[in-house]
Amino acid sequence: MLQRLYDWTMDLAGKPNALLFLVLIAFVESSFFPLPPDILLIPMVLAAREQAWRYAAFCTAASVLGGCAGYGIGYFLFDTIGQPVLGFYGYMDKFEVFKGYYNEWGAWIVAGAGVTPFPYKVITIASGVTNLDFATFSVASVLSRGARFFLVAALLWKFGPPIRGFIEQHLGKLTVIFFVILIGSFVIIKYL
Repeated sequence: MLQRLYDWTMDLAGKPNALLFLVLIAFVESSFFPLPPDILLIPMVLAAREQAWRYAAFCTAASVLGGCAGYGIGYFLFDTIGQPVLGFYGYMDKFEVFKGYYNEWGAWIVAGAGVTPFPYKVITIASGVTNLDFATFSVASVLSRGARFFLVAALLWKFGPPIRGFIEQHLGKLTVIFFVILIGSFVIIKYL
């Protein structure tokens, strides 16, 4: 089953509408969706290495625009949408503590979350709720999200065929590691 899912993703990555799916996933991940756009960016670059920079640029732009939507959720709709989203992920207690750090460290918090596995949607909503300067938020988002997606694209562009062979040879183990890291990140955030 895992091999079929991998084959389907690789097949989708080579199709003309793959870019639309990448943009959609990158946008919604930055405001409310739990899966990162890397799940499609990686196979897309592996399927068409010559498009690596284009894919990274679209992924960055969509992610930043999604981050702006998350900021808007926090700024305009925190009571009706923001609190339920944070509550769904179990982040309300952490969020209250987190708000205090925003005035002093907002740009660094946004930049750090943009390149790490920390759920970026929490940062985008928190930025709106705490009224972090929108220009600061935007610049930090562009720089950090761009660094993340362009680094992934650069590594896959440079080392694509060996990485693809490695992924195909160790797909089961890599999938387990990916989900352990993803779930572990949520657990760590919830209980820190």
